[in-house]
Amino acid sequence: MHRGISPSRASHAVLLLHGLYSSALELQYVGKRLRAAGFAVYTPNLPGYSVTQGKYPEVAGRWEAWLAEAKRQLEQLLARHERVSIGGLCIGADLALMLAAEYGARVDALLLLSTTLYYDGWSLPWYRFLLPLAYYTPLGRLYAYEEREPFGLKNEQMRRLVAAEMKQRKVSRAGADRLHSSGLFQAHRLIRAVKRALPGIRNPALIVHATEDDMTSLRSVRCLEGRLGSERVEVLLLGNSYHMVSLDNEKDRVADRMIEFLGLPAAQEKRLAA
Repeated sequence: MHRGISPSRASHAVLLLHGLYSSALELQYVGKRLRAAGFAVYTPNLPGYSVTQGKYPEVAGRWEAWLAEAKRQLEQLLARHERVSIGGLCIGADLALMLAAEYGARVDALLLLSTTLYYDGWSLPWYRFLLPLAYYTPLGRLYAYEEREPFGLKNEQMRRLVAAEMKQRKVSRAGADRLHSSGLFQAHRLIRAVKRALPGIRNPALIVHATEDDMTSLRSVRCLEGRLGSERVEVLLLGNSYHMVSLDNEKDRVADRMIEFLGLPAAQEKRLAA
């Protein structure tokens, strides 16, 4: 479990799950902002899912294995902290939803950033619908989708930085330079499971999504709004960002809304009231 930005005595912990073939770096900024507000923040690596030590898994694990490791991390937090919320970006948001479906009211709230329930963003190739099917063919299992401009970023300076990192090291703070077909196949399997689980999820949920998300359109937001069983659902739509909302132009607005949605940790509330 990654603890680099986690105050151990905080009463309210937040488990943040990054996107597929990426790392905690894509959530580092919002994590630091949450920590500064008094939350404990954990951004774990998941075997077969995360980029670790500058390398990504050539063959992804099954999504059930990703979820099992996320559950193990969550169990540790539930044992240590009075309150625990879960956040995620992209496929990390899907994993957060599956955790909420299983743990119910033991999870305080959900922070869903760029939730991907459909791969239908404007920057994706026309053949994106065939990618899950490619996994069933011998050559398809060797296929890797190469990331391309704009890398989920509207901020041109950050985009250039990410492009340089990918060229030099094949991985960047926005993730790896390619997505292997095995990972995409498991992501599609996970998405199907999430859609079935949505009506049974009743945790308060904050949905953050860019109106110009290049990976997944507002159709994902409409799906969440229409199917989630939660009584409290808030939506923040961003007009100056793309998919990587935790790194892009409005990252401060994203962090502010996350903190506001969760509320101040109990210990900090007592200090303010004193």
